[in-house]
Amino acid sequence: MRLTSFSDFGLRALLVLAGSERETWSSVELATKLDISRDHLIKVLQRLAAGGYVQTTRGAGGGVRLARRATAIRIGEVLQWLEDDAPLTECFRDDGGQCLLTGFCALRPKLERARRAFYAALNETTLADCLNPALRKFVAVPLSTA
Repeated sequence: MRLTSFSDFGLRALLVLAGSERETWSSVELATKLDISRDHLIKVLQRLAAGGYVQTTRGAGGGVRLARRATAIRIGEVLQWLEDDAPLTECFRDDGGQCLLTGFCALRPKLERARRAFYAALNETTLADCLNPALRKFVAVPLSTA
């Protein structure tokens, strides 16, 4: 299974927010810290906000911060939200896709079981479980030298 860059950026943003001593980060600061496009990051942050994972405040003094404690954010849950149930293969699409084997394929149920197991395994981990001293050190480095 390969995660989208959208989900990858979302997880990275959450890690920085959780690993930071600061309460809020601007989207510019966060994009700079992560070395990713601010425009793309804003879309990711909007999705995370819609899911209740971050809070965003516009304007001077605004920014983004975690909406919940890191111990309450399950990684599998976040990934499912960010991936928005993207179909694993053609036959998982809502319209059934274009696969000619759909009516008699024995692989699809096995893939579905693996997908569920993937998210269940990740749900055993919280965002707080992913924090470590090296991450906190990276997050603490001033932006001008990051």
